[in-house]
Amino acid sequence: MHRRHFIRGAAAAPFCFGPDAWAAVSDEGPRRLIVILLRGAVDGLNVVIPYADGTYYQERQSIAIAPPGKPDGALALDGHFGLHPALASLMPLWTERKLAFVHAAGSPDPTRSHFDAQLYIENGTPGQDTTRDGWMNRLLLVLPGPRGATDAISIGPTVPRILAGKAPVATLPLGPNGARPLPLDQPEIARAFDRLYSGDDDLARSYREGRTARAELISALSKERQIADNGAPPPTGFPGQAARLALLIRNHPGVRVAAIGLGGWDTHINQGNHNGQLADHLRPLGEGLAALARGSGEAWQDTVVIVLSEFGRTFRENGNRGTDHGHGNVIWVMGGTVNGGRVYGDWPGLAPAQLYQRRDLAVTTDFRTVLAAILERHMRLADRQLEAVLPDAPPTPQELARIISA
Repeated sequence: MHRRHFIRGAAAAPFCFGPDAWAAVSDEGPRRLIVILLRGAVDGLNVVIPYADGTYYQERQSIAIAPPGKPDGALALDGHFGLHPALASLMPLWTERKLAFVHAAGSPDPTRSHFDAQLYIENGTPGQDTTRDGWMNRLLLVLPGPRGATDAISIGPTVPRILAGKAPVATLPLGPNGARPLPLDQPEIARAFDRLYSGDDDLARSYREGRTARAELISALSKERQIADNGAPPPTGFPGQAARLALLIRNHPGVRVAAIGLGGWDTHINQGNHNGQLADHLRPLGEGLAALARGSGEAWQDTVVIVLSEFGRTFRENGNRGTDHGHGNVIWVMGGTVNGGRVYGDWPGLAPAQLYQRRDLAVTTDFRTVLAAILERHMRLADRQLEAVLPDAPPTPQELARIISA
């Protein structure tokens, strides 16, 4: 049975017939996908806390998050899971059912190497390091319609592996200086480079695509510059980046996909609990995601954000009041088409016999099945398109298919 048959069994759409019908029946405008990579392996067990499992508190004496209702306790999501209190800014999205989590998710590959695990998350082919392009770039190649210079945005100074490939990608730093003029913006220098790269070779085409992308993005950010000129101080850190990204997608509907990486999640030492190192990273992350949702305006209805990390961390805390490289983790999904307000996935439990290698949260949901559900139902890909983006991915379970509205 094909992956699409699993998904269709969960929530069939009327008048959808044949393997390619999904992409053809809707007359809605383009939808967009934003991926946030938490590089360094975030501790998912302290993001979405299994507070109903007593073993959690036995093995995490100094870093555990207290249960809901206790001082500095987790924010109740349901009768089993709670959210880290530093992520309180995301609770309105949870209440609105536009935020969901998939727990015990991750890569089927057992590596504990940051480099390898990040590679597999980004190339979409776990265990295969010869895949040179990223799954988001392959997504661009199968999306319908003409391609523009700003279909894909890489937030940062370089293009990450997840966006590497044949399709052009615009790179944009979204900090306060993201729109600062460059030497190339001076007319004399621009004309000289335009003459130099006026040919039809690959390098010349890449140059022109880059010039077009920068011009379009700077134009879309002009309102932000006006705000700054009126004396409003620019925000710092991820909340500021997210607010600028929201402004960009609101003013520039041509953006189809975007990716951003955030580091600092490798908490081997002094991880903390409701406060400390992890909390200090989660708080601006949550505030930034909330700002992205608020600032996107109507564009939020056509946007899905995925937050994921290369692997989780050990269930038991180590001797340095931190955690080491683990396996299973939690994936965050939010946006206008998300069926949120619930924790998805097959929870394996934390008893010693239920742990992966008796030390880590097990992976019961392959991260590719989460991506496939979103690409199928949100980005409206057909079977053969999905296979091109995520080759050999396992079928998506019916329960997980419901994470996105039809």
